[in-house]
Amino acid sequence: MTDKTKKRRLAVVNADSCVACGTCFAVCPFEAMEIYKGCYARPVGERCVGCGICERNCPIGCISIKIREEAV
Repeated sequence: MTDKTKKRRLAVVNADSCVACGTCFAVCPFEAMEIYKGCYARPVGERCVGCGICERNCPIGCISIKIREEAV
């Protein structure tokens, strides 16, 4: 028996570099970013589709888009 997986793109934030400027929150068309406890940005649950808009607009460059495999 083989396990089925699907690949999913997801924004990943380097919390040590993030300055919580809110740019990613402002530009995300899916409302998929939040500023966590006023300290750093993070994706909100399943809303993030990995489109990369936040990555391209982050003035610090602390967001990257990663591909992760999930069980189907």
